[in-house]
Amino acid sequence: MKFCIMTLGCKVNSYESEFIKEKFIENGFRQVKIDDEPDVIVVNTCSVTNQSDAKSRHMIRLARKKSKDAILVVAGCSAQNHQKALFDLGVNILLGNKDKSKIVSYVNDFIKNKKNIERFYDLKCVPFEDMMLQNEQDKTRAFVKIQDGCDNFCAYCIIPYMRGNIRSKDIDVAFREIECLVEKGHSEIVLTGIHTGSYGRGTDYDLVDLIRMISKLEKLKRIRISSIEITELNDKFIDELKNNPKICDHLHIPLQSGCDKILGLMNRKYTTSEFLDKISLIRSIRPDISITTDLIVGFPYETDEDFGDTFKFLQEVKFTKIHTFPFSLRSKTKAEEMKDGFVDEKTKKERVKKVLELSKSLEGEYYKKFIGKSLSIIIENSESEYSRGHSSNYIMVNTDKKLEEGSTVRVKIESVDELVVNGKYESVE
Repeated sequence: MKFCIMTLGCKVNSYESEFIKEKFIENGFRQVKIDDEPDVIVVNTCSVTNQSDAKSRHMIRLARKKSKDAILVVAGCSAQNHQKALFDLGVNILLGNKDKSKIVSYVNDFIKNKKNIERFYDLKCVPFEDMMLQNEQDKTRAFVKIQDGCDNFCAYCIIPYMRGNIRSKDIDVAFREIECLVEKGHSEIVLTGIHTGSYGRGTDYDLVDLIRMISKLEKLKRIRISSIEITELNDKFIDELKNNPKICDHLHIPLQSGCDKILGLMNRKYTTSEFLDKISLIRSIRPDISITTDLIVGFPYETDEDFGDTFKFLQEVKFTKIHTFPFSLRSKTKAEEMKDGFVDEKTKKERVKKVLELSKSLEGEYYKKFIGKSLSIIIENSESEYSRGHSSNYIMVNTDKKLEEGSTVRVKIESVDELVVNGKYESVE
């Protein structure tokens, strides 16, 4: 039988979809594209914004339109959010954010019994759902989900309701998965989760303990963290960042607003001065580190002056890249009570545009710092006359030579053209 997986949203969803794919293949299914008339279609949905919900519904409708007789499986945050309402779209198997590891089993049950399946749980009291990737195809970077859930309850965010309580993969289980991936040729591991920095909370270990453990793997060259909150960059983490060269020269640290008034309304747990102090400390340890961020503009009660404060703060911090989103109201969140402070759509779009222009300028400025310098690149794609791969600080670099995928090489940066970074191959590391 043929299967197809369609994925929206975050890196955690991507990891889970990769695991689901491996389980289908282990059970004799063959992966195809949506236009190749699959017998089973899995849609792994997202609900972080209204637009994400709309895209999820569109993808479900598209799946059913493309293959009227396929077994349609819908899972993930949008399914968790809307539940039975999605059955109206022709869904056969409907799951939330638990039991994704059992999808193949549910498909086999449906084939046998021809009865729709629905599974939802109270996510405030569920254990971590273990998944162990083999990841046979990509030989460079591998994502490993080590954590799920969030208990921050930021005023704009629905994810704590969709993903449930904070829970972590057992440190020994995580180590075995990473060890296996490294032995299969993955030289970079990306640690990911819904709230990755909370890893191990409630146990006798934490994120730094896992980093120290996997750093002992000789063949592992890089450890990348998908995202971490500024409040989780404690003394223990900073000390590890200072002394462990395997931690990548790149941190993604969500800011969300550069105005203290708005940060308070958002229920964020820091001030702009605290954020800036921690960034300054990090840069005193790693001067060339790339720091990227997330930003929400147009949050309720954000005035032009508040946005101006945010814009000035972004210029002061000098992020490498700013992933910018207009505020999207989600039901069940604290922001629902702030309707009298809503910012109009036109203003939100104008603010997004202004920040994206700044982000592009800052990104180019950061890249140009490395012209004439040599960077270590792990080759991810190789064509007939050139290769490309990421540096530790997450710069995608084009080289002038066909090189072996998965190899680590030194490349001298020669030019930056519209954010495209080009370099000359120097040597194998």
